[in-house]
Amino acid sequence: MPTPAEEIDVDGVAVRLTNPDKVYFPELGSAGTKRKLVEYYLSVSAPMVSLLRNRPVHLQRFPDGIDGEEIYQKRVPQKHPDYLETCTVTFPSGRTADALKVTHPSAIAWAAQMGTITLHPWQVRCPDVEHPDELRIDLDPQPGTGFREASVVAVDVLKPLLDELGLVGYPKTSGGRGVHVFLRIKTDWDFVAVRRAGIALAREVERRAPDAVTTSWWKEERGERLFIDYNQNARDRTFASAYSVRKTPIATVSTPLTWAELADADPDDYTISTVPQFVAGRPDPWADIEAKAQSIEPLLEMVAADEERGLGDLPYPPSYPKMPGEPPRVQPSKKVAEHWDEKGNRK
Repeated sequence: MPTPAEEIDVDGVAVRLTNPDKVYFPELGSAGTKRKLVEYYLSVSAPMVSLLRNRPVHLQRFPDGIDGEEIYQKRVPQKHPDYLETCTVTFPSGRTADALKVTHPSAIAWAAQMGTITLHPWQVRCPDVEHPDELRIDLDPQPGTGFREASVVAVDVLKPLLDELGLVGYPKTSGGRGVHVFLRIKTDWDFVAVRRAGIALAREVERRAPDAVTTSWWKEERGERLFIDYNQNARDRTFASAYSVRKTPIATVSTPLTWAELADADPDDYTISTVPQFVAGRPDPWADIEAKAQSIEPLLEMVAADEERGLGDLPYPPSYPKMPGEPPRVQPSKKVAEHWDEKGNRK
């Protein structure tokens, strides 16, 4: 039988919590209920709201627990509590939606009440949703690689490169096998420029560690290497937020770390049960990120240098309209040789 609904006070806002003892993480039993999820999110609400403030957010929902149906929700329902705020975003198709805008811990509590396991924020802040304030780096392990390979590349290759460029990156676990690194940037550039800057950075990491890293969009070319998913800087591409729970049996958390912590980290150590105490027990490694708005000019100079080498844009995801300067989206194994020149352009 469903347990009775409750009303909880979230920093002065009354949030209705229905069926609080519903189990979301079966492997955790009573430690993996909706109530425990909400309690976890409230325990990290201060740093989380700071990072999410005024960002449009998509919701990865599992109303019947992680073994049930997954709903990736981009729009706030028309009928929603008065305390929620929204922000209008435009998708690559040109359609728009009113996404959740986080301004208060009650928004996160409401999301968890709705079965949201993971919050996926855009890299912009409302009302200026056309100019990213974050450049995001996704070190995505491919088959045969894992978190250890991702953390080694992040610490030994990416971090020194950022230091050379005078840029500051903030790492976190993805909550799975990957590593995310965020750069807070000035809002002087649009999605196209920020994505190209991310491509240039990824290509340089690939040059420095070609046996460990690839920027190939096509899976058949990646091999047992980390893929730097440069398209995560495109419009409407989102990451799990810092402190978000992930859909794993033990409820792992995408956890901000220092570079030194990342070097020795095990992502399974960071869960809804362990992260609150971990966060409370040491300084926030991302505490100064808001003060670190950086120029991407060093990366745009790398874009220009790559273009002089004949390295232009890379493919967008298939759901995007054809973009200016984008190469053909044709899987390499499906190309007919006589239809393409030596530079990979269609004849």
